[in-house]
Amino acid sequence: MITIKIFPRTGAFAENKDVARELRVKEILPALGAGQDVILDFAQVDAATQSFIHALISDLIRKQGIGVLDRLEFRSCNDTVRKIITIVVDYMQEGT
Repeated sequence: MITIKIFPRTGAFAENKDVARELRVKEILPALGAGQDVILDFAQVDAATQSFIHALISDLIRKQGIGVLDRLEFRSCNDTVRKIITIVVDYMQEGT
């Protein structure tokens, strides 16, 4: 299991889709491919945009199915961030 800390890459407001994509491509996908589960640690992140979360996880769900969420843990999310994650996950489930 690996832990990816979001705050050092985004600051308190996670909004940059390019950062999210880079995390997905360079860290999340390789870890999942190696059979590791991934913790996405949102400690100190006050808010995130829907586009950031979408860029972070939607391609994983699209290509690997909704079951990939069993291998991801969203840790230390405040209510605001948790709601955005839920919105993106719900949206992706509608499309599957």
